[in-house]
Amino acid sequence: MFGTGHGAQLASCETDRGSRVVWGVFQESLMLIAVSGGGGSAISELQLRRLLENVWNCMVLVLGQDELANVRNVERLKRELRSCYRLIDTLLERVNDDQGFMGDLTQCADCLIPSHSGLLQEALDTFAQAAESEFGCLLVHGRVAQATEKWWSRLTSQEVVVLSVLVHSLSSASSCDYPVFLPQGSPTVAIRLLSFQLLPGVHVCVLCGPKPSLYKAENELIGRFWSTFVENLRSCLEQAERSTLPPSVNLRWDIQALLLINRESRRAVTVCPRVRSGAPSEAMPLLSSGRRLELLRLFYTFAVTRYFTAQETSVSSASTTSEDFSQGFTHVPVQCYLITDE
Repeated sequence: MFGTGHGAQLASCETDRGSRVVWGVFQESLMLIAVSGGGGSAISELQLRRLLENVWNCMVLVLGQDELANVRNVERLKRELRSCYRLIDTLLERVNDDQGFMGDLTQCADCLIPSHSGLLQEALDTFAQAAESEFGCLLVHGRVAQATEKWWSRLTSQEVVVLSVLVHSLSSASSCDYPVFLPQGSPTVAIRLLSFQLLPGVHVCVLCGPKPSLYKAENELIGRFWSTFVENLRSCLEQAERSTLPPSVNLRWDIQALLLINRESRRAVTVCPRVRSGAPSEAMPLLSSGRRLELLRLFYTFAVTRYFTAQETSVSSASTTSEDFSQGFTHVPVQCYLITDE
């Protein structure tokens, strides 16, 4: 605040022990501040900045942009923001969890590639059509297993990420009818989100208008379109507990963690093998899944903030640290690698 009054911009600060404070002002009305301690697990500035963006998107998703941009009663806003706490808690947990969610950092949808993708896609498309919607999604343990064409083409990747987080946070309910504001597509007009639990861990949701009623969708449409696919959904659940990739894909034994991103569609899968086959007897044992995923996050951050900055357009210049030697060179990086003590 002092710097702004004197025409200076300060976006973040860092201590010599690795603690960081990052902040951002949204709609010239709210300032969000993220603080990370130093020590054991290093959290990059990029992660904290993405965290702020995701928290803001979740607040817009639940309350709408008008409520946040034109604050008329601060105490009332504080009370209303309580409805966002569970979503924000989920985002905070995902900064360093061992479940393999990376969408909060990559701004790509965390996906599962099911074995029976064609059958499930057809079931989802017909269900969404019957619910008078073009926006439908099937989630397995919080990951997108299938989605309609409009879900991918009309929603931004950030909207897909926060909607997935919202449905995952409501997973204890068998069904819900929830008004949401799309942070980019419809920040001021609410849309209905209907979500249904097909099996524990499996949810189908649609964005729709005033029809159908929750009662009709739950009692007429769910059974009609999903009862014949229960075994396929169970198979998806079993696969999700092993890997986000279908069983037909075999990884080399020495891959400890993998992040695969389709930049065109902004979808991604994260793989952290629980066991590995074919490893020689002298091979080092697997690190803990939490540590491997932490290294994967750090390496992704290293790559997109230092070498592949042109591909990561949403990384602000304030959070980009280019290598000194790259200044003035016109070549385009193709690969990068990082060597650690481990």
